[in-house]
Amino acid sequence: MLRKLGIGVMAAAAIVTLSSAPGATAAPAPAPERTAATTLYYDDSQAGEFKSAVAAGAEQWNSTVQNVKLAKAPAGTRAEITVIADDGWPRATLGPVRPGGRATVWFGRQAVNEGYDTTRIASHELGHSLGLPDMKPGPCSSLMSGSTAGVSCTNPVPNATERAQVEANYGGGFAGLVPMDGRIVVDAP
Repeated sequence: MLRKLGIGVMAAAAIVTLSSAPGATAAPAPAPERTAATTLYYDDSQAGEFKSAVAAGAEQWNSTVQNVKLAKAPAGTRAEITVIADDGWPRATLGPVRPGGRATVWFGRQAVNEGYDTTRIASHELGHSLGLPDMKPGPCSSLMSGSTAGVSCTNPVPNATERAQVEANYGGGFAGLVPMDGRIVVDAP
């Protein structure tokens, strides 16, 4: 039985001896080692007039989470997230995208033409790439409530729940191994 568990008889005896010795205490667990943040590159070369909104949306994420950072792809660097301006509704590939993976954000002018805030759109769509689904309907305080928060909502900041989910998506251990969903999420009202 011990061999099936991969525990040798000597190791098992040592465990029993240590756990039953009077006054024995387990050694404190080492502090978790801080891993470097995952860097995901975005390509805004097709983002048209929305390049500054994309940079502002990426900065919202970079200033609120630690396990992942969004950076504009330097020339010659393959980007995981491609941002494309088009005339439809904003939409994105549902992540979480991983280094070497591929996701697309379509920055739809239709929402902009209806009055939605460009930085909120960018931050929201990048949230999809980081693995967050829509949370509709929802209040303005929820970034992932998207268009249901109304045209007057300009909040581009992820709330605590949204930040925690992204941290888990890019954290160490099994939580950081959440596979990419890959569906396209359309953010029409």
